[in-house]
Amino acid sequence: MCAGSLRVDGGALRCDAGHAFDLARQGYVSLLTGRGSAHRSDTAAMVAARHRVVGGGLYAPIVDAVAECAAEAVGRRGVIVDAGGGPGHYLAAALDAAGPDTAGLGVDLSKYCARSAARIHPRAVAAVADLWAGLPVRDGAAAAVLSVFAPRNAVETARVLAPGGTWIVVTPEPGHLAEIVEPMGMLTVGAHKADRLADEFAADFAAPRIRRVRAEIRCDTDALVDIAAMGPAAFHRDPAELRSAAAQLSDTGPVTATLDVTVTVARRS
Repeated sequence: MCAGSLRVDGGALRCDAGHAFDLARQGYVSLLTGRGSAHRSDTAAMVAARHRVVGGGLYAPIVDAVAECAAEAVGRRGVIVDAGGGPGHYLAAALDAAGPDTAGLGVDLSKYCARSAARIHPRAVAAVADLWAGLPVRDGAAAAVLSVFAPRNAVETARVLAPGGTWIVVTPEPGHLAEIVEPMGMLTVGAHKADRLADEFAADFAAPRIRRVRAEIRCDTDALVDIAAMGPAAFHRDPAELRSAAAQLSDTGPVTATLDVTVTVARRS
């Protein structure tokens, strides 16, 4: 892309250089070029699982923490960008908490996520884009950027945030869902994640505030399947394998699992 400003023209977004991106009938726009992306994106089944887990309230402590931080960061007016935002649950909660004069943009590589994010809140719009190719946002236009369980592009985040704007990052701790990670074949938290996050903040952000969110959730067989199926485990275990593992894990009743994440909030220098 040429990175020029886009305007709505009929059923498309166009720039002065003549580039055009059609608006999908589901309400989102795809800004991917013909080269596409080398990265995997969420499937329709993964999005449906997230709706049942996050939209169904199982992750409410995390959703509420993100919304509170966004409301503090944005005040009553501004744009919230949800980078790698998935189906849009965190963006919708942030917009509700921040007030009626805020607007949101959900950006994700998955068209299924964008379809959901475009419909999840009346003040949200959505775009399909590769975070590593750049965020489709003007310099300094955002009051806050959310990165919730998502890849992070620190350089692009700093570019799109206004001075004093806020980056809200949610990362899992080693204890996050520890009771079910191994039996459900889910990914563990990588080593040195905290160090990498600190490095990302170092260049353009003031010293961050850190908030730990811990809570226990009760998971029946269906919830166990969905928690695994909404993440990378879905790429290497088929539904039957996940169902079998969940049934064995919950053979005596619902399983207690721990939500354990860090919410890091840093202001753009």
